Amino acid sequence: MEFKNDVAVIQQKATETNVGIIRRQAILNELNLIQGQTVLDIGCGGGHLLKEISLAVGEKGNVIGVDTSDFQLKSAKDYCSNLPNIQLLCCSADVIELADKSCDAVTSTQTLEYIDDVDDVLREAKRLQKPNSKFVNISTLWDFFGFHGPDPELNKIMNDAVKGQKHSMLPIQLSGKLKKLGYKNIKTQEINFFIKNKHDNSFPKCHEMLMSNAARNKGISEENILKWQKQLKTAEEEGYFAFTAYSILTSAYNPH
Repeated sequence: MEFKNDVAVIQQKATETNVGIIRRQAILNELNLIQGQTVLDIGCGGGHLLKEISLAVGEKGNVIGVDTSDFQLKSAKDYCSNLPNIQLLCCSADVIELADKSCDAVTSTQTLEYIDDVDDVLREAKRLQKPNSKFVNISTLWDFFGFHGPDPELNKIMNDAVKGQKHSMLPIQLSGKLKKLGYKNIKTQEINFFIKNKHDNSFPKCHEMLMSNAARNKGISEENILKWQKQLKTAEEEGYFAFTAYSILTSAYNPH
């Protein structure tokens, strides 16, 4: 998955909202990191989770961020510039040039659902994991993601504009995939959001911008985009607006 520069800026802004903060805290809680560990973040984006992992493992630890976007990696480098224990790699998630059994934990946030062959990535993650290590992933149930309030037909067109995922309901299959690879203690945790308003720095506002951009790229007319945006505003003002995002944190233990 690669975000173009303008889209990447909005995506980075979304990670700074309360939704991004809550998701990162859930990952950190599940990882339960200790000083000196080595952690890999697949699809690290602008580096927000990298920074928090870096602080958790300390200067004797190591944090590796992988992404396919040069823009995102440059942003991550700038964001984490004062943290020398962070290494950034521009590569695909299924071929990562790190030694076997070199990581104490592997994590990923809303990346796997965009990858053609998830199984290849999971096998690569397992190759890199030490015995007694953790895998933690957050993926969204995209069939239930989006806005509610505007005209249903127009709203569906806009919501569908951002559904470019290869695996829109990945959390349903992920536990089974991990079990086949030999992971144990596989657990899932719901991280759900039902938001009734949006402001300029809110997660819904970021996704309104992302959806509008995606709609333009798919040839939806500016007239319809502006009509949808106006309907969102009216729905919020009159109390029948909602934004829903249902995500699942999946964690697993690698015994060997």
